[in-house]
Amino acid sequence: MILHGFHGVYNGEPVAGGDFEINLSVAYEEGGVNFDALGDTISYVDLIDLIKIRMKTPTPLLEKVAKLILDDVATAFPIIKSATISIFKLQAPIARFQGRVGVSMSRIY
Repeated sequence: MILHGFHGVYNGEPVAGGDFEINLSVAYEEGGVNFDALGDTISYVDLIDLIKIRMKTPTPLLEKVAKLILDDVATAFPIIKSATISIFKLQAPIARFQGRVGVSMSRIY
């Protein structure tokens, strides 16, 4: 997903903000469920809502944002066994640089 946020330590980033690409992958054991209803799984809509809430809070370092999202996921969905998140700043304020920069973090619960 791509969201606007106010994360960063460089001049103007916490004020103007920027666009961020967030990728989250979670794993859990299916435990013999037939997956006939949404309640049989983890709703990606709920995961997206967790990410949206956390991305609204200005935070200087993307590492902290990633850690807090993984914390939120573990609290909301205790059946999750592992998760990996990547957060990329799409327009990094780096002189003579084009591309994206970011962090990835994995956790086993």
